[in-house]
Amino acid sequence: MDSEVIEVRTGSRPAAVDITGEVARFVAGRGDGLVSVFCPHATAGLALIETGAGSDADVLAIIDDLLPPVFGYRHAHGSPGHGADHVLPALIAPSITIPVISGQMQLGTWQSVVLIDPNRDNPDRRVRLSFLPG
Repeated sequence: MDSEVIEVRTGSRPAAVDITGEVARFVAGRGDGLVSVFCPHATAGLALIETGAGSDADVLAIIDDLLPPVFGYRHAHGSPGHGADHVLPALIAPSITIPVISGQMQLGTWQSVVLIDPNRDNPDRRVRLSFLPG
C-alpha cells in the first residue's frame, strides 16, 4: 500500500474544500485498486458531492441547522458551538473509499471529493491518501 499526507487549509470559517485534484494526482498511473481518503481529525469529514452549483454551501448550511452552535453541548472547550464540530463525524464520515481503474477514480459525473470542515478553531488539516492495488 502506498500512502501520503496532503495539507489542506480550510481557514477560520466553515469550509467545504474540493480535494478531487489532489486525489486524482495521487492515483494517476497506479493502475487498478482502491483509494482511501482519510481525515484524522475529530471535527471534520469527507463527502462525495457536487461542487460549484451551490451544493457545497448547502451542505454547510444543513450542518449548521442540524448541529446548531447553541445547543448545550457537553463538549464545551473551544469557540462557541465547538461541541457541534465534534458531533459532525457521526453524520459525515472521516473517510471514504473510491474504486480506481487504470489510474482514474471512478467517480460519478458530478461527484467531487470534498473535505467538510465546520471548525473555526483549526484552519489547517491533514488528509491521508492511501492506495491499495488490486
